[in-house]
Amino acid sequence: MTDLPDPPAWQDAAPEPQDGAPEPQGGAGKSHEGESYEGGGESQGGEGEGEIARLAATVERLRREIERVRRAADDRALIELAKGVLVERLHCAPAQAAEQLATLASKAGVSRLELAADIVNEVAGDRIGAAAESDPEVSVRLRAAESAALGARDTQVVAMALLEHALAPLGATAVAVWVAEPGAALSLAGYAGFGPEEARRWRHVPPGVLTPAGRALAERRIIWHADASLPTIGRLVAGGGRVTVPMTMGGRILGVLEICWPHALPPHPPRLERQIEAMAELCAHTLDAPFVPLAPPTGALSEVVDLADALPDPALVLRAHLDSRGEPADFRIRHVNDRLAGGDGLLLEAYPLVPGALLLEAYPRAAGGLFGRLLHVHATGEPFRAERMALGLSTTGVADVSLTRHGDSVLMVWRDHDEDARLAGLLEHAQRLGRIGGFEESAVTGQITWNAQLYSLYGMKPGDQPIPLERLRDHAHPDDEIAIGRFLRTVLHHRRFAAVAFRLVRPDGITRHMRVVAEPVFGPEGRLMAVRGAYQDISSQHWTEVALAVTRDQLADTEERSAASNRLALQLQQAIMPPSHATMDSLGLHIAVRYRPAQKEDLVGGDWYDAVALPSQRVLLSVGDVAGHGVQAATGMVVLRNALRGLATTGAGPAQIMDWLNQVAHHLADRMTATAVCALYDPPTRVLRWARAGHLPPILLRDGNGSELPMVKGPLLGAFTDARYEEGQLQLRAGDTLLMYTDGLIERRDHNMRHAQDQLLAIAERAATTLDHRLDDLLTHCNSDTDDDTCLIGVRLS
Repeated sequence: MTDLPDPPAWQDAAPEPQDGAPEPQGGAGKSHEGESYEGGGESQGGEGEGEIARLAATVERLRREIERVRRAADDRALIELAKGVLVERLHCAPAQAAEQLATLASKAGVSRLELAADIVNEVAGDRIGAAAESDPEVSVRLRAAESAALGARDTQVVAMALLEHALAPLGATAVAVWVAEPGAALSLAGYAGFGPEEARRWRHVPPGVLTPAGRALAERRIIWHADASLPTIGRLVAGGGRVTVPMTMGGRILGVLEICWPHALPPHPPRLERQIEAMAELCAHTLDAPFVPLAPPTGALSEVVDLADALPDPALVLRAHLDSRGEPADFRIRHVNDRLAGGDGLLLEAYPLVPGALLLEAYPRAAGGLFGRLLHVHATGEPFRAERMALGLSTTGVADVSLTRHGDSVLMVWRDHDEDARLAGLLEHAQRLGRIGGFEESAVTGQITWNAQLYSLYGMKPGDQPIPLERLRDHAHPDDEIAIGRFLRTVLHHRRFAAVAFRLVRPDGITRHMRVVAEPVFGPEGRLMAVRGAYQDISSQHWTEVALAVTRDQLADTEERSAASNRLALQLQQAIMPPSHATMDSLGLHIAVRYRPAQKEDLVGGDWYDAVALPSQRVLLSVGDVAGHGVQAATGMVVLRNALRGLATTGAGPAQIMDWLNQVAHHLADRMTATAVCALYDPPTRVLRWARAGHLPPILLRDGNGSELPMVKGPLLGAFTDARYEEGQLQLRAGDTLLMYTDGLIERRDHNMRHAQDQLLAIAERAATTLDHRLDDLLTHCNSDTDDDTCLIGVRLS
């Protein structure tokens, strides 16, 4: 902070300071309690010391007496105010009012001062009364501070009165009263609890400096600061908690009250916050002077009126119109400058702006963003400026707006955007984005006019000589001469609209792909007056088309090779898989199978099924699904299906077969992954042994009810080298039906797998005359939507 002038004379004449307040001038002293005192011209020992000590004691006694008298005067002022209320309410003489006050206080068991505070609270109905909340101690403190502040000769005395009467009992040790200046600056108007040197350094806070008081001014709310991290007055001597609250009058923030505690603040109750807000309102009353609405311009108002009249743009001088709560509800028009009053021909009829009218009544559309900006500027004093703001007062609807506060008035100035200039700017902006340049060639004068963008397209400077349209061949690629010739004949000879694409060879050697369009302009008698047209740089479009053509060729080749691959996979699958409607009656089993291929050739997958009688007189039943689609999935399916058949002839059980098949998938088949179910049925015992590798379990239909076989453990084939597979066992009975399937039968994008399995069980339990009918019914009503291969095996015991 910059050094500031010495504190005013009232600091030297102030009453006894609080802790940390300015010391009396003229020498250093101590209290009379046995401490030394430096005087002028007296010796420091013997009889001289005793005389000085007695003198110091006398001064100290007189100070205390003056302070007692001052406090008594403040108390008397509050009692006299209460007596005045009783005189008015009871229609009695002052002496009777005093007697009545004493009588009421005696009956209520309170002091006359406490009763006086209650009477004033009841009548005033203000924020101080609300903050007291029927607490006599708080009421007396606040009313005593009010009496002292209203009788103070300056803001410094107000600050000291606040600290003494209202804040010290709350534990506060310092207070600062800041006055808001134009531009959101702050000036220190009064303080207590700080030294004069500290106050001198903080006499003025310029705009943009973040302080606790500045935050409260900008955010327009009370703020409790738990630490002293922000720079502010007394941060070193009062580094505890502090609170800053705007001092508001009529919706206008006149300043900020800052109160300091020597320690961190505890959680602040709403009651304390209301007391502090009441003190801020009291300070605002002492800073603000009342005004008479629509009074003749004087002082600051006269200055802002003169400023508005001197401006070349439309301007209004506004003043806040307050509601019953003292908050701005509208802005009253105080003055209209000559630009709006008809001095230069601006239509007053379109804008009924007359002094005394309310802004929102005349222009309800101002209730949008403009009114909020006016409230902010009026409250904080922070100027507002915006370009191209929507404004109902503007003839074009869009204007540059400026709002500034001058005293209790707001000056609003705006400037309309010229519509022709705006449209020209839009056109120029569009031409630049579209890389379009315009031209005109006069057939009467021969003058050629180019815009700036056309010079840029040609690689020329704006001052260069424009190139006539008939000389276009001289600046084009030789291979485009024929097309340009047809274009020129159509426009210049046949006088019709024409367009042509060509390659422009610029003076800097760069070749650009261009498109030019032109049309003749005729006069009233059919005479050719001019040729107008435009050039557009289509180089990016040309190279995009070239790239797309190459990409289309590549895609066509890729699609052809992919289709051939898919056809090969389908042929391979059809060659290996058994007939989809094959049936087999063997060893007491009736077996039916179904295979539904994917509808799209590119989704040919690796689903398989198998049902075969083994040399051991057992029956092998299996289904599986290799991950992926295409040739790789089809060949993987062939490998695993044939390997499974070969491993089943060894006589091993299903779990062992799955273990071996996992090794085949992991080491011998290019690390493919697959799911599978392998079951071996023993006809003599009717026992079914089975194992699974990440596959959905088979379904058993018995006595009209369906259930899934237990989910025995077994990971995907090819996923782990050391995978272990469990084996399940089931005793079948005559009439049982076993269903084995791949996930293409039930898989849906909009349902989870559990939901799909439950639906499959419900459909499988339906009655069916034959096993083939049951399988067909499942394929029809299990509405999967992934378009994947589907394998289904049905086995019925005789």
